[in-house]
Amino acid sequence: MASAFSAFRVSLSRISPFRDTRFSYPATLALAHTKRIMCNSSHSVSPSPSPSDFSSSSSSSSPSTFSLMETSENARWRPMCLYYTHGKCTKMDDPAHLEIFNHDCSKELRVAAADLERKKSQEFNFFLVIDLEGKVEILEFPILIVDAKTMEVVDLFHRFVRPTKMSEQAINKYIEGKYGELGVDRVWHDTAIPFKQVVEEFEVWLAEHDLWDKDTDGGLKDAAFVTCGNWDIKTKIPEQCVVSNINLPPYFMEWINLKDVYLNFYGREARGMVSMMRQCGIKLMGSHHLGIDDTKNITRVVQRMLSEGAVLKLTARRSKSNMRNVEFLFKNRIK
Repeated sequence: MASAFSAFRVSLSRISPFRDTRFSYPATLALAHTKRIMCNSSHSVSPSPSPSDFSSSSSSSSPSTFSLMETSENARWRPMCLYYTHGKCTKMDDPAHLEIFNHDCSKELRVAAADLERKKSQEFNFFLVIDLEGKVEILEFPILIVDAKTMEVVDLFHRFVRPTKMSEQAINKYIEGKYGELGVDRVWHDTAIPFKQVVEEFEVWLAEHDLWDKDTDGGLKDAAFVTCGNWDIKTKIPEQCVVSNINLPPYFMEWINLKDVYLNFYGREARGMVSMMRQCGIKLMGSHHLGIDDTKNITRVVQRMLSEGAVLKLTARRSKSNMRNVEFLFKNRIK
């Protein structure tokens, strides 16, 4: 079977005008486990879920009824056009492209009136769900705004990030290893920008949503970051700021670690996004470790928890006098 799919990919590469750039995307669920096939579109997208992503999830306790992702419209998952998330999609007038690729992530993150029945008042009006990718340097910077009152997704900010201190040869090897099998290595090369520029564009985006003002103390306005773990904001962003020779932005001083809130709300431990989703009976969609897909899946966990009455409070705060010192605000937390 493997050799048959290999031959199929080779035959497609011979007729594809993009064979030299290795551009691809998984087109159907039946072929998803081959990871990538060639196509004659000029866009790269987030990959399709594998068949195992749609298998039934088991949980230590029976998940409660939840309407998110249960409608026929939401069930028709489509890969996100990653050129669109960078403001570079040139196919918006192409019906075939629009039929295949998603250009509005809020469609797959819709909530219903029933989801709001048990929701409690929150300390913040907006949550900024973030899940970085990249171990050596940050490679991907995705953030979703979630309205705390309606639980709806307001907007998406997504940038691929070009490393600052790595050689081109090292970058190419790094990206091939990270994104090559997901079929998004070409769009990364086409769109990635330095971290300093990402921060600048992010701040413009925050200001457009009235969530940040550089003329005040520099903190977020009525919003809080939500992470799946402390690593993203506690460790990686400060490290990247040093590498990129920029100051740590003051809005990265505090955050909500969803793992700690999850532990205290449900009384059970989840070490990561996948285990949270499995315990809650939420099916994984997209590709794990593609930042934009992980951010959307974490957002689905946030929506579930809000719908069941969880209150998302700050779990960590950085010391202003010493940025390396972090105070953890929950006594019962994941260590």
